[in-house]
Amino acid sequence: MSEISLLVLLPLLAAVGAAATPRASGLWGLPTTALTAVIALWLALDILQDGARVVAIGGWAAPLGIVFVADGLAALMLLMTSGVGVAVALQATSWGVWPSSRIDEEKASLRAGFWPLWLATLGAMNSLFLSGDLFNIYVAFEILGLTAVGLTALKGTPSALRAAFDYLSAGLSGSLLLLLGVAMAYSATGRVDIEAVPMLAETAAGRISLALLVAGLAVKAALFPLHFWMPAAHSSAEPLASALLSALVVKAALYVILRISIEGGAGIEALRLALALMGTGAMLWGSWGALRAARLKLLVAHSTVAQIGLIALAIGVAGDTLQQNGLWQAAALLMLSHALAKAAMFVAVGRIAEELGHDYISGLNRKEIRPGAAEFAFAIASVSLIGLPPTAGFIGKWILIDGLIARDAWIWVALILIGTALSAAYLYRVVSRCLRGGPHIAPAAHNPAWHTGDITALGLATSALVLGLASAFPLTLLEITVK
Repeated sequence: MSEISLLVLLPLLAAVGAAATPRASGLWGLPTTALTAVIALWLALDILQDGARVVAIGGWAAPLGIVFVADGLAALMLLMTSGVGVAVALQATSWGVWPSSRIDEEKASLRAGFWPLWLATLGAMNSLFLSGDLFNIYVAFEILGLTAVGLTALKGTPSALRAAFDYLSAGLSGSLLLLLGVAMAYSATGRVDIEAVPMLAETAAGRISLALLVAGLAVKAALFPLHFWMPAAHSSAEPLASALLSALVVKAALYVILRISIEGGAGIEALRLALALMGTGAMLWGSWGALRAARLKLLVAHSTVAQIGLIALAIGVAGDTLQQNGLWQAAALLMLSHALAKAAMFVAVGRIAEELGHDYISGLNRKEIRPGAAEFAFAIASVSLIGLPPTAGFIGKWILIDGLIARDAWIWVALILIGTALSAAYLYRVVSRCLRGGPHIAPAAHNPAWHTGDITALGLATSALVLGLASAFPLTLLEITVK
């Protein structure tokens, strides 16, 4: 059995084991997540050395069979998922790993529900990133949608359950559009593998199919104006669940949109323009929501809408990949940077709320508590999201803006700079309160005690920072495609 198959089967089988033994679910979750990360790294290094790999499941090649394609883009997404997953899994150990009566009932319930949902999410995302078949991508989305709804509802509070219902409704709507698009693709071309996308751009029925596919993916990615469900879902969920939903789950839809853009060639410029316009709207609307948010988790959730908009804009303006302008690589790097920074933010927000007893922005500068590790992690993640050097966010924006300047696309450059200024404005609202010293801090104020979540948040935020200095690795990986 190849490592490509293991990346899908291992977490899915572990999810079944974790669901069957809820008291010992952590014994399935943490080792499986770590082993999956090792396999993903092994596969990435193998691709760097020997090139992209194509595996026909069961020996049936496309267009009849399901094909897994492991190229540089897929490998980078697998590394992103497993890297964030390991960090979040380490944080989840605070709920207990071993069967024990020493943890309270609430944490035991979170542990029992979290691990099966996370492991199924991991398996579904790995399958989606590797799949070269549109119908298999749809199946992976169905699994992913159900687990995401479960993660949203994990807290069991009324607000979480309402948000989970909205998430489910939006997910089913997106799935219906996606399935219709796959059906029309098969009707137009007689095949559903990803290589059929250029053929779809040649006929009217095929273009309708592509429009349906992108519309379904836009709903799942919460791309403006189809983002109505996302802020509540991400802000109402358990912080660890929010980290996974914002950092990883929405990237699945953006990844498929990027794949369609790459494969579509010059025949889907109208779809790319629509993506760029929707991305612009998301940047502006999400930033406005973040500027007005009273609670920290809601600000971070609206920030996700804005950052998704930036990535969609990057995909939209990349144009035909035959131009070799490198803009689609910028979109992939922005996805990776956002995943690390946003996961760090949500974990840090959870820790700040634990320290203060609330997450209201106006009350972040408490006199009896000095800024702790979680506040510093949030500040570092903010630097990456804004796109300041030397972070990966800066490298992604630099590549994007440099490519647009070379094409004299000054309007898009101006919009990206406006989005950057807005992100700096709403993140400054938090950082200025979290890290500000002065007379409002009482002489007897104490630093919060260290917690696993502090290490997780700092590790993720620092990774986004270090990745900017080591950006040659992901950029080299992205150059490897199927010949």
